Amino acid sequence: MNWQKEAGGKLVLRAAGRTLFEHAPDAPAVFVGHGVETIDMYRGNFDISDYVEERVALRDARLTLLEDGSARVELARDAQAAPELTIVASQTAHGVQLALTAANGEINRVWWRVPAQQDEHVWGCGEQMSYFDLRGRNFPLWTSEPGVGRDKSTHLTWQADTTSKSGGDYYNTNYPQPTFVSSQKYCLHAETTAYADFDFRHAERHELQFWAVPERLEFIFADDFVTLVERVSQRFGRQPALPEWVMDGAILGLKNGREHAQTIMEQSRTAGLKVGGLWCEDWVGIRQTSFGKRLFWDWRWNETRYPQHAEWVRQLNAEGVRFLGYVNPYLCNDGTLYIEAKAAGYLATRADGSDYLVDFGEFDCGVVDFTNPAASRWFEERVIRDEMLNKGLDGWMADFGEYLPTDVTLANGIDAKLMHNAWPTLWAEVNASAIERAGRTGDAVFFMRAGYTGVQAHCPLLWAGDQSVDFTRHDGLQTVICGALSSGLLGNAYHHSDIGGYTSLFGNTRTPELFQRWAEMAAFTPMMRTHEGNRPGENFQFWQDDNVLAHFARMTRVFVALKPYVQGLVDEAAARGLPLQRPLFLHYEHDRATYAIQDHYLYGRDLLVAPVHAAGAEQWRVYLPQGDAWTHLWSGKRHEGGQHVDVAAPLGEPPVFVRAGAAREAQLLALAKDAA
Repeated sequence: MNWQKEAGGKLVLRAAGRTLFEHAPDAPAVFVGHGVETIDMYRGNFDISDYVEERVALRDARLTLLEDGSARVELARDAQAAPELTIVASQTAHGVQLALTAANGEINRVWWRVPAQQDEHVWGCGEQMSYFDLRGRNFPLWTSEPGVGRDKSTHLTWQADTTSKSGGDYYNTNYPQPTFVSSQKYCLHAETTAYADFDFRHAERHELQFWAVPERLEFIFADDFVTLVERVSQRFGRQPALPEWVMDGAILGLKNGREHAQTIMEQSRTAGLKVGGLWCEDWVGIRQTSFGKRLFWDWRWNETRYPQHAEWVRQLNAEGVRFLGYVNPYLCNDGTLYIEAKAAGYLATRADGSDYLVDFGEFDCGVVDFTNPAASRWFEERVIRDEMLNKGLDGWMADFGEYLPTDVTLANGIDAKLMHNAWPTLWAEVNASAIERAGRTGDAVFFMRAGYTGVQAHCPLLWAGDQSVDFTRHDGLQTVICGALSSGLLGNAYHHSDIGGYTSLFGNTRTPELFQRWAEMAAFTPMMRTHEGNRPGENFQFWQDDNVLAHFARMTRVFVALKPYVQGLVDEAAARGLPLQRPLFLHYEHDRATYAIQDHYLYGRDLLVAPVHAAGAEQWRVYLPQGDAWTHLWSGKRHEGGQHVDVAAPLGEPPVFVRAGAAREAQLLALAKDAA
């Protein structure tokens, strides 16, 4: 860590060959001020605006080098003014941290400029679905519904906006995080839960805006990308191991009761499908709404839809099939658990202590207050242990971590505007703690779409959320690849999605081709899981067509045949924090042509997967990174790296390549035979 005072009052901090802070009176690095925000929520979608009352450049920087090797920088408006922001810079094991303190409690806006290079690439900011390389755009960081369509130029998004304020935009995400990775081989993390906006549009700087003074900025360095990702995953916490049974076949998402689930499972097995589990989110019952089939949010078995469920689940387990369900942190006010929680004082309230109910679309729910340790323990024991784990669930979708209203009153007394982004991590911790207390870590699994800093240490598996049932650029199949790559760089090793998408609105419905292409990609992810969608009766389901069923069976055979390879990747994730789905540059950093690719990925070190994400495609163009030769899985043809190749991509043969010289090369090339 090296501070340099230069002519004209310029102050520069350099470390490990990188410029981290560059300030001059005529080009200040930091601005502070005060703003008044307006945040309106409608069913998980947020309308956010800000009125900036003051933005002041802190032009005067006063450096003091301290005896312990750290340094203090006091920033003021000018040489005569008192300091308004103090930075204490110190070295860490793998970088530098800048601790921030404001002298004035009125400061609630900070703008921070990080030096950038013109050809720099930037990735991360949580799970980003539209753009992997973030350069050239700004990204508001606020956990929310991702939106329907997510492209303001499309009719679908316009319809969603005008009918329910739910169209979304390219930056809307369930899982934001104020953390990015630079092609300069550093990671910058801001320790804050406030609303933030990371702006990467300027050629010479990144401007980070915060609606509170961050506790600190952390820089993590490495000499290569693999080591950097290892260190980032150490910082946020390694994920619990993925259970082996997840790799034993597809998890069939079925939500029409026991008889329906049993029938589809038997039909699927007869067709040669490898089935590892049934995911019946309707285990709690159904509530019909104008959006489609919703669940009854009182987390108890519904005996009408699932009669004699205990005996049935035991039978499934004996056949090697696990049972999975659904839960979220809200309780419908017409259910029994709501009454229990309210009587015990476990629900968040309004400022006057009255009930706070959240509108989830034609039904209202109470918010279990996880800032109250007693409420968290009650949910762990009363819901997850008693109603779920003890009654046969081996896994579940842990949904809706992003809905915390900003005007709710919480037990810890912290403003809900600061707790909103923190909520997904609290929700993950509740689920992980319940599993740990039951002695089921590494066996029971839950998956989440919402996230924020620290979710990595608790959540064993991300799910990409509610994509539209289509091939669209901003809300379809390819977005889940981008989501896996961006979140994977920040320590989330395991990622998957709803095969065939979920959201069907305004006449947009799933096609057989879409399902098949999605299944091809899912075979090369840690979990294969289907979903009937929000409108099952209007959308294609895989069991409705014998050819699709045969294709799906083929892909599940590939998935199961990959288990020894994937188990090795799981072990590597536990030891090193490396994601299973990796950007090409992670292992080919010398090939800058890989830096902006977001629709191919390495599955581990030795497989390159380039899923088809367009309707009607029979051929697909793939970039093979420079430095290795690659063998096309289906034809056996070998290609040199450092070039684009066009390959045949009929249904059932997704573009997949095996790295020449890989330790498991012969085993991986045998996947084509295993699929037959």
